[in-house]
Amino acid sequence: MRKRHVTYLVTLRIFGIFTALLFTIQQSIAMIPLTATSTLERVHTVRQNKIMKELMDKDTTVMFEDPLDNEMVLNMGPQHPATHGVLRVLLRLDGETIVKCVPELGYLHRGYEKLAEAMTYHEFIPHTDRLDYMSPMSNNMGIAYAIERAIGIEAPERAQWIRVLLSEMARISSHLMAMGATCMDVGALTLFLWTFTEREKLYDIFELICGARFTTSFSRIGGIANDISPEVLKMIRDWVNQFPDRLKESEGLVNRNRIFIERLAGVGYMPADKAIQLGLTGPCLRGSGINHDLRRDMPYWVYDQLDFDVITHNDCDTWARYIVRVQEMKESVKIIHQVLDKLPQGPVLADDPKHVLPQKAHIYTKMEELINDFMLINFGAMPPVGETYTAIEGPKGELGFFIVSDGTGHPWKLKIRSPSSSNLQGLKYMSEGSMVSDIVAIIGSVDPVMGEADK
Repeated sequence: MRKRHVTYLVTLRIFGIFTALLFTIQQSIAMIPLTATSTLERVHTVRQNKIMKELMDKDTTVMFEDPLDNEMVLNMGPQHPATHGVLRVLLRLDGETIVKCVPELGYLHRGYEKLAEAMTYHEFIPHTDRLDYMSPMSNNMGIAYAIERAIGIEAPERAQWIRVLLSEMARISSHLMAMGATCMDVGALTLFLWTFTEREKLYDIFELICGARFTTSFSRIGGIANDISPEVLKMIRDWVNQFPDRLKESEGLVNRNRIFIERLAGVGYMPADKAIQLGLTGPCLRGSGINHDLRRDMPYWVYDQLDFDVITHNDCDTWARYIVRVQEMKESVKIIHQVLDKLPQGPVLADDPKHVLPQKAHIYTKMEELINDFMLINFGAMPPVGETYTAIEGPKGELGFFIVSDGTGHPWKLKIRSPSSSNLQGLKYMSEGSMVSDIVAIIGSVDPVMGEADK
């Protein structure tokens, strides 16, 4: 009876201290003068107040019998290497069990959505390289497609086939990074180096296509920057012919490893109904058994002419999300083979001088193209007044662009629906009740890139 009485008093004492702390924070907010220089300090104070309320919303108790029974608050990130970027995860632990998890985004906020309002549509394309920087080619194609939908034009057929080709290569590149990073997070460093070897081969091809390995900026409004030569197409075929064997070697290294399986299986559980409620997308959604893929359900470009399977897994855990990404790479290989076999001849830029930039060679030799280039660079392509939402199936899920046009060459509003930001909403549910060592594998299975989560 005395021990329970002491515990009760300690609980009341901690609750009283926490209440007093919140009151002090609120008082400090009220005392901050309303000046321009104090705005950031006020916002920071309010933010920390909300985080502490969320973290401590359950009863807090202290037992004196064993120090390991005491709860503690642990900051994981934003500098932790296993958070895949500047993600801060505030954990409340009972021993090694996660009682409460509060992810905090915003440490890489670069204001891309606001920057878009101060530049032309064409000028914003290079900024999409820096969103999900594991798959810049896919981002480029997505924003160009969204702008074309807003304007009301369509890329030529060959350009659409090439967009599919490069998007699937970007999907493989992104999934290789996810596969390697997940394995490294749980201790399998060798596989991380093997996946990087294949990604370097892809980067060599990207460099030949557009002149850059990482920040590609290859798409254009109305098509792509330039055609792909037959020599590069042969390189792509050679690479895609040897890749399945390399992937099989990587799977053989870890897929039957008992330690690796036990680190992933049954961890980070996300049931299908909860995944839908939280807005998860991509492999995180399909890893919960939901058969949804925009390439099949809302086909764009030429995906309706291609044969591929939508990969799902019903285990709803970290292992399921890992397997979905591995199997999706095999489906991307199938798509790439079909594109290389069916790729038609023709132009790669639409013939629309009012909205599409002319080729550089024509700008230097023809007056009309020079005038069109001058008008588009200075004033931009001008979609009609209205709103459009366009989405593609990126490597991490649904990548959408909501464009509000006021009829000028600058978007009045551009909202990015990034899959990393959506998928991180599930981190709290996946983590609570797991061990503190499991959150590293859980974050790896979500595969976030903070460049697009903090827009």
